Amino acid sequence: MVQNSKTKPDSPETVETNCPSAYTNTNQTTANSSRNKRIPAMKRFLHLNLGLLFLLGFSLAAPAEVLTIEPTTVTEWKAVYGEVEARERVPARARIGGTISELDTTEGEIVEAGQRLALVTDDKLAFRLEAVAAQLAALNARLDTAEADLKRGEELFKRGVITTQRLDQLRTEVDVLKGQIKSVEADRLVIQQQVNEGEVLSPEDGLVLSVPVSKGSVINPGEPIAVIGGGGMFLRLSVPERHATSLVEGDKIEIGATKTTKAQTGRLAKIYPQIIGGRVQADVEVPNLETRFVGRRILVRLPVGEHKALLVPAEALTMVGGVDFVSVKTGEKTVRRAVVPGVVMQKDGRKWREILSGLVAGDQVVIGDE
Repeated sequence: MVQNSKTKPDSPETVETNCPSAYTNTNQTTANSSRNKRIPAMKRFLHLNLGLLFLLGFSLAAPAEVLTIEPTTVTEWKAVYGEVEARERVPARARIGGTISELDTTEGEIVEAGQRLALVTDDKLAFRLEAVAAQLAALNARLDTAEADLKRGEELFKRGVITTQRLDQLRTEVDVLKGQIKSVEADRLVIQQQVNEGEVLSPEDGLVLSVPVSKGSVINPGEPIAVIGGGGMFLRLSVPERHATSLVEGDKIEIGATKTTKAQTGRLAKIYPQIIGGRVQADVEVPNLETRFVGRRILVRLPVGEHKALLVPAEALTMVGGVDFVSVKTGEKTVRRAVVPGVVMQKDGRKWREILSGLVAGDQVVIGDE
Protein backbone atom coordinates (compact mmCIF):
# COMPACT_ATOMS: atom_id res chain seq x y z
CA MET A 1 0.00 0.00 0.00
CA VAL A 2 2.89 2.27 0.59
CA GLN A 3 4.16 1.60 -2.89
CA ASN A 4 0.84 2.29 -4.41
CA SER A 5 0.57 5.59 -2.63
CA LYS A 6 3.98 6.59 -3.77
CA THR A 7 3.64 5.31 -7.31
CA LYS A 8 0.20 6.90 -7.97
CA PRO A 9 1.27 10.47 -7.71
CA ASP A 10 4.47 9.76 -9.70
CA SER A 11 2.59 8.09 -12.57
CA PRO A 12 2.90 10.22 -15.63
CA GLU A 13 -0.37 8.86 -17.09
CA THR A 14 -2.39 10.04 -14.14
CA VAL A 15 -1.04 13.54 -14.41
CA GLU A 16 -1.51 13.81 -18.13
CA THR A 17 -4.95 12.32 -18.31
CA ASN A 18 -6.66 13.51 -15.13
CA CYS A 19 -5.38 17.04 -14.77
CA PRO A 20 -6.53 18.44 -18.10
CA SER A 21 -9.93 16.80 -17.79
CA ALA A 22 -10.48 18.26 -14.41
CA TYR A 23 -9.45 21.70 -15.62
CA THR A 24 -11.84 21.55 -18.57
CA ASN A 25 -14.77 20.45 -16.48
CA THR A 26 -14.10 23.23 -14.02
CA ASN A 27 -14.13 25.90 -16.79
CA GLN A 28 -17.34 24.57 -18.30
CA THR A 29 -19.06 24.59 -14.97
CA THR A 30 -17.94 28.16 -14.29
CA ALA A 31 -19.13 29.35 -17.74
CA ASN A 32 -22.49 27.67 -17.38
CA SER A 33 -23.05 29.16 -13.97
CA SER A 34 -22.10 32.67 -15.26
CA ARG A 35 -24.43 32.29 -18.24
CA ASN A 36 -27.26 31.15 -16.05
CA LYS A 37 -26.75 34.18 -13.85
CA ARG A 38 -26.75 36.58 -16.82
CA ILE A 39 -29.99 35.35 -18.44
CA PRO A 40 -32.31 36.32 -15.55
CA ALA A 41 -30.58 39.69 -15.36
CA MET A 42 -31.20 40.33 -19.09
CA LYS A 43 -34.83 39.33 -18.73
CA ARG A 44 -35.27 41.71 -15.86
CA PHE A 45 -33.59 44.47 -17.90
CA LEU A 46 -35.87 43.87 -20.89
CA HIS A 47 -38.98 43.78 -18.71
CA LEU A 48 -37.94 47.04 -17.08
CA ASN A 49 -37.40 48.73 -20.45
CA LEU A 50 -40.71 47.49 -21.80
CA GLY A 51 -42.46 48.77 -18.73
CA LEU A 52 -40.84 52.16 -19.06
CA LEU A 53 -41.78 52.37 -22.75
CA PHE A 54 -45.35 51.36 -21.93
CA LEU A 55 -45.64 54.04 -19.27
CA LEU A 56 -43.96 56.60 -21.51
CA GLY A 57 -46.42 55.84 -24.31
CA PHE A 58 -49.35 56.37 -21.98
CA SER A 59 -47.86 59.61 -20.70
CA LEU A 60 -47.31 60.96 -24.25
CA ALA A 61 -50.66 59.84 -25.67
CA ALA A 62 -53.02 62.75 -26.38
CA PRO A 63 -56.12 62.84 -24.23
CA ALA A 64 -59.36 61.82 -25.93
CA GLU A 65 -61.54 64.67 -27.20
CA VAL A 66 -65.24 64.57 -26.42
CA LEU A 67 -67.51 66.45 -28.84
CA THR A 68 -71.22 66.95 -28.33
CA ILE A 69 -72.81 67.02 -31.76
CA GLU A 70 -75.62 69.39 -32.62
CA PRO A 71 -77.48 70.04 -35.89
CA THR A 72 -75.49 72.37 -38.14
CA THR A 73 -76.70 74.33 -41.14
CA VAL A 74 -74.99 72.95 -44.23
CA THR A 75 -75.02 74.62 -47.65
CA GLU A 76 -76.12 72.47 -50.55
CA TRP A 77 -73.94 72.90 -53.63
CA LYS A 78 -74.74 72.32 -57.28
CA ALA A 79 -71.86 71.49 -59.62
CA VAL A 80 -72.14 73.15 -63.03
CA TYR A 81 -69.74 74.26 -65.73
CA GLY A 82 -69.13 77.91 -66.46
CA GLU A 83 -67.66 79.33 -69.64
CA VAL A 84 -65.23 82.21 -69.80
CA GLU A 85 -67.16 84.88 -71.69
CA ALA A 86 -67.05 88.59 -72.32
CA ARG A 87 -69.95 90.48 -70.87
CA GLU A 88 -70.47 92.24 -74.21
CA ARG A 89 -69.75 91.04 -77.74
CA VAL A 90 -69.67 94.12 -79.94
CA PRO A 91 -69.07 93.82 -83.70
CA ALA A 92 -66.86 96.39 -85.41
CA ARG A 93 -68.81 97.05 -88.62
CA ALA A 94 -67.89 98.67 -91.91
CA ARG A 95 -69.63 102.00 -92.44
CA ILE A 96 -69.20 102.05 -96.22
CA GLY A 97 -69.07 99.43 -98.92
CA GLY A 98 -65.90 98.65 -100.76
CA THR A 99 -62.75 96.56 -100.64
CA ILE A 100 -60.65 95.90 -97.53
CA SER A 101 -57.28 97.34 -98.51
CA GLU A 102 -55.68 97.08 -95.05
CA LEU A 103 -56.39 94.69 -92.16
CA ASP A 104 -54.64 95.76 -88.97
CA THR A 105 -55.92 93.27 -86.40
CA THR A 106 -56.13 89.54 -85.70
CA GLU A 107 -57.77 87.19 -83.21
CA GLY A 108 -56.56 87.44 -79.62
CA GLU A 109 -55.29 91.02 -79.89
CA ILE A 110 -56.06 93.52 -77.13
CA VAL A 111 -57.46 96.71 -78.65
CA GLU A 112 -58.55 100.11 -77.36
CA ALA A 113 -61.63 102.12 -78.20
CA GLY A 114 -61.07 104.10 -81.40
CA GLN A 115 -58.17 101.98 -82.60
CA ARG A 116 -58.18 101.33 -86.35
CA LEU A 117 -58.84 97.70 -87.22
CA ALA A 118 -59.13 97.87 -91.02
CA LEU A 119 -59.39 100.24 -93.97
CA VAL A 120 -62.15 99.97 -96.58
CA THR A 121 -61.64 101.84 -99.83
CA ASP A 122 -64.09 102.66 -102.64
CA ASP A 123 -62.64 103.94 -105.90
CA LYS A 124 -65.91 105.67 -106.82
CA LEU A 125 -65.42 108.09 -103.92
CA ALA A 126 -62.10 109.21 -105.34
CA PHE A 127 -63.74 109.86 -108.72
CA ARG A 128 -66.50 111.86 -107.07
CA LEU A 129 -63.92 113.94 -105.21
CA GLU A 130 -62.21 114.74 -108.51
CA ALA A 131 -65.54 115.75 -110.05
CA VAL A 132 -66.37 117.99 -107.12
CA ALA A 133 -62.95 119.60 -107.31
CA ALA A 134 -63.53 120.38 -111.00
CA GLN A 135 -66.93 121.89 -110.23
CA LEU A 136 -65.40 124.07 -107.56
CA ALA A 137 -62.70 125.27 -109.94
CA ALA A 138 -65.32 126.21 -112.56
CA LEU A 139 -67.55 127.95 -110.04
CA ASN A 140 -64.63 129.89 -108.58
CA ALA A 141 -63.68 131.06 -112.10
CA ARG A 142 -67.24 132.19 -112.79
CA LEU A 143 -67.30 133.89 -109.39
CA ASP A 144 -64.13 135.83 -110.21
CA THR A 145 -65.70 137.02 -113.49
CA ALA A 146 -69.00 137.94 -111.80
CA GLU A 147 -67.21 139.92 -109.08
CA ALA A 148 -65.21 141.78 -111.75
CA ASP A 149 -68.41 142.59 -113.64
CA LEU A 150 -70.05 143.78 -110.43
CA LYS A 151 -67.12 146.08 -109.70
CA ARG A 152 -67.29 147.63 -113.18
CA GLY A 153 -71.08 147.92 -112.91
CA GLU A 154 -70.77 149.85 -109.64
CA GLU A 155 -68.37 152.29 -111.34
CA LEU A 156 -70.72 152.69 -114.27
CA PHE A 157 -73.69 153.13 -111.97
CA LYS A 158 -71.93 156.02 -110.28
CA ARG A 159 -71.50 157.67 -113.70
CA GLY A 160 -75.13 157.01 -114.57
CA VAL A 161 -74.34 154.67 -117.44
CA ILE A 162 -76.32 151.64 -116.20
CA THR A 163 -79.52 151.36 -114.30
CA THR A 164 -80.14 150.11 -110.81
CA GLN A 165 -81.82 146.98 -112.22
CA ARG A 166 -78.66 145.99 -114.08
CA LEU A 167 -76.57 146.53 -110.96
CA ASP A 168 -78.91 144.28 -108.94
CA GLN A 169 -78.59 141.55 -111.57
CA LEU A 170 -74.82 141.63 -111.28
CA ARG A 171 -75.03 141.40 -107.50
CA THR A 172 -77.52 138.52 -107.69
CA GLU A 173 -75.24 136.62 -110.06
CA VAL A 174 -72.37 136.93 -107.60
CA ASP A 175 -74.55 135.73 -104.69
CA VAL A 176 -75.82 132.75 -106.72
CA LEU A 177 -72.30 131.64 -107.57
CA LYS A 178 -71.22 131.90 -103.95
CA GLY A 179 -74.19 129.74 -102.93
CA GLN A 180 -73.33 127.15 -105.56
CA ILE A 181 -69.76 127.06 -104.34
CA LYS A 182 -70.91 126.44 -100.76
CA SER A 183 -73.18 123.63 -101.94
CA VAL A 184 -70.41 121.93 -103.85
CA GLU A 185 -68.03 122.34 -100.92
CA ALA A 186 -70.64 120.67 -98.69
CA ASP A 187 -70.85 117.80 -101.16
CA ARG A 188 -67.11 117.51 -101.07
CA LEU A 189 -67.19 117.31 -97.26
CA VAL A 190 -69.79 114.54 -97.45
CA ILE A 191 -67.66 112.56 -99.85
CA GLN A 192 -64.55 113.19 -97.76
CA GLN A 193 -66.41 111.94 -94.67
CA GLN A 194 -67.34 108.77 -96.52
CA VAL A 195 -63.68 108.28 -97.36
CA ASN A 196 -62.77 108.78 -93.70
CA GLU A 197 -65.45 106.30 -92.66
CA GLY A 198 -63.55 103.67 -94.58
CA GLU A 199 -61.49 103.28 -91.38
CA VAL A 200 -63.09 100.57 -89.25
CA LEU A 201 -62.56 101.51 -85.60
CA SER A 202 -62.84 99.46 -82.43
CA PRO A 203 -66.09 100.36 -80.62
CA GLU A 204 -64.60 99.78 -77.15
CA ASP A 205 -61.68 98.38 -75.20
CA GLY A 206 -61.49 94.61 -75.26
CA LEU A 207 -60.23 91.44 -76.85
CA VAL A 208 -60.59 90.62 -80.53
CA LEU A 209 -62.57 87.38 -80.54
CA SER A 210 -62.96 86.81 -84.27
CA VAL A 211 -62.06 88.37 -87.61
CA PRO A 212 -64.38 86.85 -90.24
CA VAL A 213 -62.85 88.72 -93.21
CA SER A 214 -59.50 88.93 -94.93
CA LYS A 215 -57.56 91.54 -96.84
CA GLY A 216 -59.03 92.13 -100.29
CA SER A 217 -62.55 91.06 -99.32
CA VAL A 218 -65.47 93.02 -100.74
CA ILE A 219 -68.02 94.00 -98.11
CA ASN A 220 -71.21 95.98 -97.85
CA PRO A 221 -72.03 98.70 -95.33
CA GLY A 222 -72.87 97.20 -91.91
CA GLU A 223 -70.97 93.93 -92.32
CA PRO A 224 -68.75 93.01 -89.32
CA ILE A 225 -65.00 93.24 -89.72
CA ALA A 226 -64.21 91.92 -86.22
CA VAL A 227 -66.00 90.98 -83.00
CA ILE A 228 -64.74 92.65 -79.82
CA GLY A 229 -65.29 91.14 -76.39
CA GLY A 230 -65.63 94.04 -73.96
CA GLY A 231 -67.09 94.95 -70.60
CA GLY A 232 -64.75 92.61 -68.73
CA MET A 233 -64.43 88.83 -68.63
CA PHE A 234 -66.77 86.70 -66.53
CA LEU A 235 -67.78 83.13 -65.98
CA ARG A 236 -71.09 82.67 -67.76
CA LEU A 237 -73.23 80.03 -66.04
CA SER A 238 -76.22 78.17 -67.36
CA VAL A 239 -78.22 76.94 -64.37
CA PRO A 240 -81.38 74.78 -64.48
CA GLU A 241 -84.45 76.90 -63.87
CA ARG A 242 -85.46 74.90 -60.77
CA HIS A 243 -82.52 76.53 -58.98
CA ALA A 244 -83.30 80.05 -60.23
CA THR A 245 -85.09 81.16 -57.06
CA SER A 246 -82.20 80.04 -54.84
CA LEU A 247 -79.63 82.21 -56.66
CA VAL A 248 -78.92 85.58 -55.06
CA GLU A 249 -76.61 88.25 -56.46
CA GLY A 250 -73.56 88.61 -54.25
CA ASP A 251 -73.38 84.92 -53.23
CA LYS A 252 -69.95 83.34 -53.02
CA ILE A 253 -69.23 80.81 -55.74
CA GLU A 254 -66.55 78.10 -55.52
CA ILE A 255 -64.38 77.69 -58.60
CA GLY A 256 -62.50 74.44 -59.03
CA ALA A 257 -58.75 74.23 -59.53
CA THR A 258 -57.23 73.84 -62.99
CA LYS A 259 -53.76 72.94 -64.23
CA THR A 260 -52.70 76.59 -64.13
CA THR A 261 -54.84 78.04 -61.32
CA LYS A 262 -55.75 77.11 -57.77
CA ALA A 263 -59.22 76.70 -56.35
CA GLN A 264 -60.72 80.09 -55.54
CA THR A 265 -64.00 81.84 -54.86
CA GLY A 266 -65.95 84.29 -56.97
CA ARG A 267 -69.01 86.50 -56.61
CA LEU A 268 -72.33 86.07 -58.37
CA ALA A 269 -72.44 89.44 -60.12
CA LYS A 270 -75.54 89.29 -62.30
CA ILE A 271 -78.55 87.05 -62.90
CA TYR A 272 -80.30 87.51 -66.25
CA PRO A 273 -84.10 87.53 -66.02
CA GLN A 274 -84.78 85.70 -69.28
CA ILE A 275 -84.91 81.90 -69.16
CA ILE A 276 -83.71 80.26 -72.37
CA GLY A 277 -84.21 76.55 -72.95
CA GLY A 278 -85.10 75.94 -69.31
CA ARG A 279 -81.89 77.51 -68.04
CA VAL A 280 -81.00 80.75 -66.30
CA GLN A 281 -77.94 82.72 -67.36
CA ALA A 282 -75.71 84.24 -64.66
CA ASP A 283 -72.32 85.95 -64.54
CA VAL A 284 -69.68 85.29 -61.89
CA GLU A 285 -66.88 87.75 -61.16
CA VAL A 286 -63.58 85.98 -60.50
CA PRO A 287 -60.41 87.87 -59.51
CA ASN A 288 -57.42 87.17 -61.75
CA LEU A 289 -59.53 85.12 -64.14
CA GLU A 290 -57.44 83.65 -66.92
CA THR A 291 -58.86 85.13 -70.13
CA ARG A 292 -56.50 83.63 -72.66
CA PHE A 293 -59.17 81.31 -74.03
CA VAL A 294 -62.71 82.64 -74.33
CA GLY A 295 -65.29 79.88 -74.11
CA ARG A 296 -63.15 77.72 -71.82
CA ARG A 297 -65.21 75.57 -69.43
CA ILE A 298 -64.44 75.65 -65.69
CA LEU A 299 -66.12 73.62 -62.95
CA VAL A 300 -68.15 75.78 -60.56
CA ARG A 301 -70.13 74.98 -57.41
CA LEU A 302 -73.27 77.02 -56.73
CA PRO A 303 -75.10 77.33 -53.40
CA VAL A 304 -78.64 76.16 -54.15
CA GLY A 305 -80.03 75.51 -50.66
CA GLU A 306 -79.43 74.67 -47.00
CA HIS A 307 -80.29 71.81 -44.64
CA LYS A 308 -79.58 70.69 -41.09
CA ALA A 309 -76.99 67.95 -40.65
CA LEU A 310 -74.98 66.19 -37.92
CA LEU A 311 -71.26 66.62 -38.51
CA VAL A 312 -68.34 64.78 -36.90
CA PRO A 313 -64.62 65.17 -37.57
CA ALA A 314 -63.37 62.78 -40.22
CA GLU A 315 -60.83 61.27 -37.82
CA ALA A 316 -63.63 60.19 -35.47
CA LEU A 317 -64.67 57.43 -37.90
CA THR A 318 -63.04 54.00 -37.98
CA MET A 319 -63.85 51.20 -40.41
CA VAL A 320 -64.04 47.60 -39.28
CA GLY A 321 -65.13 44.94 -41.73
CA GLY A 322 -66.43 47.51 -44.17
CA VAL A 323 -68.65 49.18 -41.55
CA ASP A 324 -67.98 52.69 -40.19
CA PHE A 325 -68.00 53.12 -36.43
CA VAL A 326 -67.95 56.12 -34.13
CA SER A 327 -67.01 56.02 -30.46
CA VAL A 328 -69.85 57.43 -28.35
CA LYS A 329 -69.70 58.16 -24.64
CA THR A 330 -72.72 56.85 -22.73
CA GLY A 331 -72.41 57.59 -19.04
CA GLU A 332 -69.04 56.31 -17.87
CA LYS A 333 -68.64 53.92 -20.78
CA THR A 334 -67.48 54.40 -24.35
CA VAL A 335 -69.14 52.24 -26.96
CA ARG A 336 -68.71 51.94 -30.68
CA ARG A 337 -71.77 52.67 -32.77
CA ALA A 338 -72.23 51.84 -36.44
CA VAL A 339 -73.06 54.87 -38.58
CA VAL A 340 -73.73 55.71 -42.23
CA PRO A 341 -71.48 58.63 -43.26
CA GLY A 342 -72.24 61.11 -46.01
CA VAL A 343 -70.21 63.68 -47.87
CA VAL A 344 -66.90 65.14 -46.76
CA MET A 345 -66.70 68.91 -46.29
CA GLN A 346 -64.19 71.49 -45.12
CA LYS A 347 -65.08 73.68 -42.17
CA ASP A 348 -62.72 75.92 -40.19
CA GLY A 349 -59.72 74.22 -41.78
CA ARG A 350 -60.84 70.73 -40.68
CA LYS A 351 -62.41 67.81 -42.51
CA TRP A 352 -65.91 66.85 -41.37
CA ARG A 353 -68.24 64.03 -42.36
CA GLU A 354 -72.00 64.26 -42.42
CA ILE A 355 -73.68 61.42 -40.52
CA LEU A 356 -76.83 60.25 -42.24
CA SER A 357 -77.88 57.70 -39.60
CA GLY A 358 -76.58 56.16 -36.40
CA LEU A 359 -76.28 59.33 -34.30
CA VAL A 360 -78.73 61.81 -32.83
CA ALA A 361 -78.35 65.35 -31.61
CA GLY A 362 -76.76 65.48 -28.17
CA ASP A 363 -74.56 62.38 -28.56
CA GLN A 364 -71.05 62.75 -27.21
CA VAL A 365 -68.53 61.57 -29.75
CA VAL A 366 -65.12 60.54 -28.47
CA ILE A 367 -62.24 61.40 -30.75
CA GLY A 368 -58.81 59.80 -30.34
CA ASP A 369 -60.04 56.97 -28.10
CA GLU A 370 -58.08 53.76 -28.83
